[in-house]
Amino acid sequence: MSPKAGAPLNDAERADAWAALAGAALPTGALVALLKAFGSPESVLAASRASVAAIAGADAAARLAAPDAERTDATRAWLADPAHRLLSWDDEDYPPQLLELPDPPPALFALGRVELLARASIAIVGSRQATPQGREDALAFARTLAEAGLTVVSGLAQGIDAAAHRGALGTSASTIAVMGTGPDRVYPASQRDLAHAIAAQGCVVTQFPPGTPPLKANFPQRNRIISGLARGVLVVEAAPQSGSLITARLAVEQGRDVFAIPGSIHSPLSKGPHRLIRDGAKLVETAQDVLVELGLPGTGAPRAADPARPAEADPVRVRLLEAMGRGPVDLDRLVGRTGLSADAIAAALVHLELDGNVAAMPGGRWQRRD
Repeated sequence: MSPKAGAPLNDAERADAWAALAGAALPTGALVALLKAFGSPESVLAASRASVAAIAGADAAARLAAPDAERTDATRAWLADPAHRLLSWDDEDYPPQLLELPDPPPALFALGRVELLARASIAIVGSRQATPQGREDALAFARTLAEAGLTVVSGLAQGIDAAAHRGALGTSASTIAVMGTGPDRVYPASQRDLAHAIAAQGCVVTQFPPGTPPLKANFPQRNRIISGLARGVLVVEAAPQSGSLITARLAVEQGRDVFAIPGSIHSPLSKGPHRLIRDGAKLVETAQDVLVELGLPGTGAPRAADPARPAEADPVRVRLLEAMGRGPVDLDRLVGRTGLSADAIAAALVHLELDGNVAAMPGGRWQRRD
């Protein structure tokens, strides 16, 4: 039976049935199997324990027989707010691109502009410990792509994700934040203000019912929704073991395009994008490159924000920039490369940072921003 084959429920029945299923806390695979077999949440709840066990196992049958009342009540309470939406397979607002997946989430809990879920979109993901240049690139790419009509999808994490969301906020295409928690929790907590802004101007969505904590197992499932919603995934800075590479792999499995921004060979956060490029991802240097690959009209916008002022007026600063190269470098190495004193270099670095030519990095290192 296809996901859309079940008889639709009215709003009150759907809310109550999904709340009861949320209380059972079934694994996604078991819930999908049961919904496909029985056709609707209320039919799953009405099924005999033996028939549930035959399809999804004894553990699923036991969970349905003794649901968590607190979780059920929390879901009912969340769904009682008219601003909160539950989108199941048979809902006209359920994103059609997710139904193309072999394992679409049976239901989504959403806040904000749910119509964005069906729009053409691009996912932008990357490191939580992003460099200043990486954050600027993510913000600039997101803004340009959103201005070109692509809704930006990301995971509400710190670093690249947050920069991508901020870049798209304020555009009509806006942004979608896919969470690995319940819709009533924001993880990390430092992203709460950003999540509220996205709920007001874009859309916040999750497959996990209210009360769900940020369990490690949730995030690969979140990542498959990020890639599944989008026409392609752009990776901006990622370590070799980054979750962003999982999102990119899922995108390939889902038939989506994968894009990667290259970086310095000396930066550990370039290793993830470089691996993707070696494996066939499309190397991109501007947002226009992404738009061309997707067959969309572009604006020819720059790769990232231009530095505020050039350094050419001061020969010491020019010399210092030439000695820095493209990777992070510390003060001692700059002394060795330039022959300048540490004090002269430190003073020049302050001016270069204020002018937007360099960025301070962790560990007392510096990196060019152009």
